Amino acid sequence: MSELRETRLEKANALRDQGREPYALLFEPTHRMAALQANHADLPNGEERDCTVAVAGRVMTRRVMGKLAFFTLADETGTIQLFLEKAALGEAFAQITSLVDSGDLIGVQGILRRTDRGELSVKVSEWTMLTKALQPLPDKWHGLADVEKRYRQRYLDLIVTPQSRETFRRRANTVSAIRRWLDDRAFLEIETPVLQSQPGGADARPFETHHNALDLPLTLRIATELHLKRLVVGGFERVYELGRIFRNEGVSTRHNPEFTSVEIYQAYSDYIGMMELTEQMVSSVCREVCGTTTLTYQGTEIDLAPPWRRATMHELVEDATGLDFNSFTRRDDAATAMQAKGLHAPELADSVGRLLNEAFEQSVESTLIQPTFVIDYPVEISPLARPHRSKPGLVERFELFIVGREHANAFSELTDPVDQRQRLEAQQERKAAGDLEAQGLDEDFVTALEVGMPPTGGLGIGIDRLVMLLTDSPSIRDVIAFPLLRPDA
Repeated sequence: MSELRETRLEKANALRDQGREPYALLFEPTHRMAALQANHADLPNGEERDCTVAVAGRVMTRRVMGKLAFFTLADETGTIQLFLEKAALGEAFAQITSLVDSGDLIGVQGILRRTDRGELSVKVSEWTMLTKALQPLPDKWHGLADVEKRYRQRYLDLIVTPQSRETFRRRANTVSAIRRWLDDRAFLEIETPVLQSQPGGADARPFETHHNALDLPLTLRIATELHLKRLVVGGFERVYELGRIFRNEGVSTRHNPEFTSVEIYQAYSDYIGMMELTEQMVSSVCREVCGTTTLTYQGTEIDLAPPWRRATMHELVEDATGLDFNSFTRRDDAATAMQAKGLHAPELADSVGRLLNEAFEQSVESTLIQPTFVIDYPVEISPLARPHRSKPGLVERFELFIVGREHANAFSELTDPVDQRQRLEAQQERKAAGDLEAQGLDEDFVTALEVGMPPTGGLGIGIDRLVMLLTDSPSIRDVIAFPLLRPDA
C-alpha cells in the first residue's frame, strides 16, 4: 500500500510539472450521468451526436488498449463510459492514460457516442484532473468483504457499494417523508435541549458531561418527551421533534448509543388515536419511499397496509406460555410459574407486572413478525402513561412490533401531577437502590403538569429501525452512516 501511495504521489508531482494542478479549485459539469443516459437512450449503436457535454466524477475502472482507452466515470447518479482516442486527444492521451488511476476524480468535455456494443460514452476532447487519489479503491470484484471496514471507512463503502448509497438515500427520503406527513397535518417541529440537567422520558442510562463555565453537571438527552410535553402545557396542541437521542448502552445489531427518533404529541387524543396515526403515517411513508406497502425483509414478506393486529400483553403471553398473569397476586407465585415453564424470573423484576413483561420479552417478542400493536402494559414499567380506563394495574400504552423488534412506543399521557410525582419518586428510589436505567424526579416537569396539560396522546418511533425495515438491512449499523464501533486494535 505504501508503494502504491508513493507511485501516486509521483504522478501528482508529474502533473504539476506538466502544468496540471492535481487538486483543482472548480469544475462545472453540464450534466449528470443518469440524465445523460436517460436523455440519449435513443442514440443508435456506432453513431455520434454533436452535443458537447461536461461531466465530472470518480474513475472506477480503466482499460488502455494501444491508441484507445475506456474509463468508467461515476457521479452520485450513475456511471458513463469515457471513450479516449489518441487521434482526438494528441499528447493529452498519454497524460490521461499514464497519470490517471482508478479512484481519481476528473472532469472531461466531449461529444456523445454510442459504441458498437451499445455503451453510451463521452468521446473526450479535453480532461482536467480534479483530485488525485493517493489511496487505491478496493478490488472492484470483491469490494469491501470486511464488514467492519465497511463501517469504519464508510466513504470506501459508499464508493464501491451502490446498495449502501441507496440505503442512505432511502433513509434521507424516509426522514423527509415523515416530516412532510406531520407538517401537512399541522404538527409543528420544535427543537428541545440535548444537554439536560435532569434526564427523563425513558428508562435508560445517560451519558454524563460537565459545563465548565457554570460548573454544572449535565447529561445528553435520553428522550425528548418531557420537554415536548412542556410545550403541550404551553398551548401547542400538535408538536414533534425528529432528532438524535443518546443512551449509554451496549452496541448490537439493534442498538447504537446514538440513534434517531421522532416523538409526536397530540392534545385531545389518546393511545387509540396514536395507533391510528402510526398506521397511517408509517404505511404512507413506506408507500412514498418504497412504492408499495408490501416489503420483503430478510426473506419474509411484510404487509404494512392498515389495519394492523392489536393484542394485549396478557393475551399474547398466555397464548405463548399458557400462563394467565391475571391470576397472580404475589410476585413469588408468578416467578415459580414462569420457572416451571423454563422462563427466567430475574430478581430485579420485583412485581407481577415486571415479570409479565419478562415473560413477554422471552416468549413472545421475537415471534411478532407482521405489524402488531401490543397494548395495555403494567403500570410498574410505564411511569409516564395514564392508568387504563377499565383495567386496574395497567396503563394505556402500546408498543409496535414488526419483524420481532420494537419500532414504536406510545401512551395516553399521564396528566395527573400527583400520580406522576408518586411514580417518579418510586423510580428515583429504584435509581438510588442501584438501577442505573431508572428515571429521576424532574421537579420542573411536575410543576408544568400542575399548571395543567390537556388529555394527550404521545408516540415515539425509532427512525433507524424503521429504515432497517424499509431497506432490508439486517443491522442498525447498515443504516447509520457512522456507527459507534470499538476502537480498532
